[in-house]
Amino acid sequence: MAHRSLRQLMAGAIVALLLTAVGAAQDPNPRPAARQARAAKPSAPAPRWPDGTINLGAPLGQNGKWEGNEPLVTDPDNYENRLGRTERRGRVHINDVPMQPWARALIKERNERFLADEPYTRCKPSPAARSVGTAYGIELLNTPGTGRVYLFQTGGAHSYRTIYTDGRAHPSKPAKTYFGDSIGHWEGDTLVIDTVGFNEGAWMDRYGMPHTDQLHTIERITRLDFNTLDYAVTVEDPGAYTAPWTSGYTKTWEDGTDLFEYVCQENNFGPQLMVGVDEGRREDTPFYVP
Repeated sequence: MAHRSLRQLMAGAIVALLLTAVGAAQDPNPRPAARQARAAKPSAPAPRWPDGTINLGAPLGQNGKWEGNEPLVTDPDNYENRLGRTERRGRVHINDVPMQPWARALIKERNERFLADEPYTRCKPSPAARSVGTAYGIELLNTPGTGRVYLFQTGGAHSYRTIYTDGRAHPSKPAKTYFGDSIGHWEGDTLVIDTVGFNEGAWMDRYGMPHTDQLHTIERITRLDFNTLDYAVTVEDPGAYTAPWTSGYTKTWEDGTDLFEYVCQENNFGPQLMVGVDEGRREDTPFYVP
């Protein structure tokens, strides 16, 4: 009995460390003191390229990245609330999202199963809002004359999105991919991104907002000043929702930092993340050792 109690204590300690690691990996505000200090100072205007176009990244000779995200919806029943963490709120409440009954039931089931069905922990790329909100920061590169904007990610699948701004249209039959096919244009200082051709292999946010391969998103990215990026997304998916709906969040510039190597692979450090939790407790299963 004493041996089993010790095993249970050790398993509990491992679980706590894993959940803390996941929270840190997805925490949009890992350096609150530094961010509060920046917020207290007036922000400089958004930088521009020589042709007058807003620069969504770092000015020449400087570096930095965009940090932060929030869930698309406020869901009081999400798995983090079940674990007693501070509630993270979106711009809209889940009760105001026009979900079809099956989609509402699915998001409830995903949160009841905690991380068991999470594509992010399996290193799958995330679509739309979650790609912009990827953990550890993103970089946006919109060099004039290239006809495209790149979105580079640190966390998750450590991948990138390409948004074509050269006037092309979507393919008549776009491939079904995680990021979809993105074309963009400028409306003043706002980059508008139109994306179709999604597969159903990822979640739109960390709380499991569902979608089908009929998903069509319109994202609007506006650099309000040097340190503030407003992100808005309109979701249109007749397979999962009865009407379009819009949400978003704000990102903050982290000056003087770069993207770094992030290796995401199954069974790297936390194989328990692949089996989920039961009311915040994990089964006492051994780690996989290759």
